[in-house]
Amino acid sequence: MARDLDAGYNRPMAGKFLELAFTPSVHAAQEKYFGKARQIPPQPEADALTEDEVQFIQSRDSFYLATVSETGWPYVQHRGGLPGFLRVLGPTQLGFADYKGNRQMLSTGNLAANDRVCLFLMDYPLHTRLKILGHARVFDARERTDLVEQLAEPEARGVVERIFLIEVVSYDWNCPQYITPRYTVAEIEQAVAPLRARIAELEAQLQAKS
Repeated sequence: MARDLDAGYNRPMAGKFLELAFTPSVHAAQEKYFGKARQIPPQPEADALTEDEVQFIQSRDSFYLATVSETGWPYVQHRGGLPGFLRVLGPTQLGFADYKGNRQMLSTGNLAANDRVCLFLMDYPLHTRLKILGHARVFDARERTDLVEQLAEPEARGVVERIFLIEVVSYDWNCPQYITPRYTVAEIEQAVAPLRARIAELEAQLQAKS
């Protein structure tokens, strides 16, 4: 999805995320450092994605995926692809194709024992980050060719090994403070294109006068 680099995103706060995140230990830490704990009223079972989240997700070309191992340790992997490779399949469902990699199978193995995931999506130019909590299922691509066709580009379907489907529980937009702006090659090309066009125009004018 095309996007103006100067545009921003609305950032609604989803209460279910805070209800899950603010455990008794977190409340105790809040009371220690701030004198009181933030209380969250009862929330629905899940928060549906709004147009803001959908637009943000569909414009990402990467994200970080966190799972939890059977030893209790978190594990984070990077996933990347064309913008929109993380597909929004419904108000509370995401999916993406998983390709041949280093054959460690850490995220896949972790999810077989604990289906909880956290996705971390960044937009560095706009100082924006989105966290998503959910439950993930992993499918063998050989057994779900229908999902492969839905989630992978035609030229890449031959190297898809797994399909990840994520049922979204909630999400949270983080504070933009301390996010260092970084730009992709495509974003830099977009920004400097008018300058290159102007330089070419001026060079043509100089040649015409010489």
